[in-house]
Amino acid sequence: MTVLLKRPTSGTIPIRLVDRASLPAELAAADEPTRRWIQAQGFDGAPDRHVAVPAADGAVREIWAGVHGAAHPWLLAALPRQLPAGRYRLSDAGLAADAQAAAMSWSLGGYHFGRYRAARRDPATLLLAPSAATRRGALLADVIAATRDLVNTPAEHMGPAELAAAVRGAARAAGGKVREIVGDALLEQGFPAIHAVGRAAARAPRLVELTWGDPKHPRLVLVGKGVCFDSGGLDIKPADGMRWMKKDMGGAAVAIGLARLVMTLALPVRLHLLVPAVENAIAGNAYRPGDVIRTRAGLHVEIGNTDAEGRVILCDAVAYGAEQRPDLMIDLATLTGAARVALGPQLPALFCRDMAMARAIVDRGLELHDPMWHLPLWRDYHVGIESDIADIVNTGRGPMAGAITAALFLEDFVPARLDWLHVDLYAWNDLARPGRPVGGEAQALRTLLDVVERRYARP
Repeated sequence: MTVLLKRPTSGTIPIRLVDRASLPAELAAADEPTRRWIQAQGFDGAPDRHVAVPAADGAVREIWAGVHGAAHPWLLAALPRQLPAGRYRLSDAGLAADAQAAAMSWSLGGYHFGRYRAARRDPATLLLAPSAATRRGALLADVIAATRDLVNTPAEHMGPAELAAAVRGAARAAGGKVREIVGDALLEQGFPAIHAVGRAAARAPRLVELTWGDPKHPRLVLVGKGVCFDSGGLDIKPADGMRWMKKDMGGAAVAIGLARLVMTLALPVRLHLLVPAVENAIAGNAYRPGDVIRTRAGLHVEIGNTDAEGRVILCDAVAYGAEQRPDLMIDLATLTGAARVALGPQLPALFCRDMAMARAIVDRGLELHDPMWHLPLWRDYHVGIESDIADIVNTGRGPMAGAITAALFLEDFVPARLDWLHVDLYAWNDLARPGRPVGGEAQALRTLLDVVERRYARP
């Protein structure tokens, strides 16, 4: 464990937190040898940099560490793998770290996906006094790490059944109930679009449903795209486009993580988590370009391209979620390359009918350093997904506004008066940053938790 929630004891090395603004005052108050040593090392309080201050016997007496700010969620993330293995504590001198941020950032600073290869070294350990804030930070870190693990796991070991097992594990820990509708039972129970996309795979498609909480509480529906591998189907992807398609279930992974937090924190909601889990594969019975598929909502969808499969499975799940008459529905999906072209890998696209709500969410995401960016549900673009032979087509008429037309496609399955958030995310770090190595990422998880907590705050 990289964070121990116990009161620091003797033998731990103190870490003094500073930033560029506070460093001069800290240096002025320090003893002369310390001041001269830190200045000689060229330490200027820059974030994610540190200097070890030696004692007279040559042992490390203290660490001075530069941070973005005392409440920044990633303030300590660089230290667990930069510092020598050992036990550390936060100093009483210097900036006073936010306890939740300290626990989360240090824990995730030691994150390593170790299923197939062990880390080269153990991270350093931080001792933090137990409190509600440190426990919450540790919980956030645990759920984010578990979400990353799901995304990082290759499709060979993360198929529809394994994704369903992750939902079952979350439910078991919190007292939730899970049911699965598998294979041809999808047709019998009214989920033909999920079945169509997943029927060609050797591993059966399914809808996984978790329910939890008091039925008298407001209903919250979470929907996560669970395409465990996306070959593109008959409209097969090129090799470069297929390489990282193990992560095409990233929306489901984040939805599972958000559900875990809702249940663990005992939020006053009636939770429904829906994960349509499929593999988009190629076989003689694969769905084809030009096919028309009937959906749960009764709308007929023309298939313009089999590689636009995410919205096809989501439309059945979203329609079913809306049948529950929720107070709020959130769907999360690695849905379009167009969102990445528009916003890049670090900014999930947020779609919301309520402009004020969208702006408030964007502002909170920026405050929490877990950002999303609002894109419009521009109705004039709906003509681009209208079919000549069916109600709707799963691809636009051209390459422009692809993230918007995908969101408009889903909106056709959401009742007009339902509060609904659609998040088109990447679920991946292309660039390593402290606490956020290259690989799977739980994008928007903390911000969406904040949305839910604020909406359903206990009286």
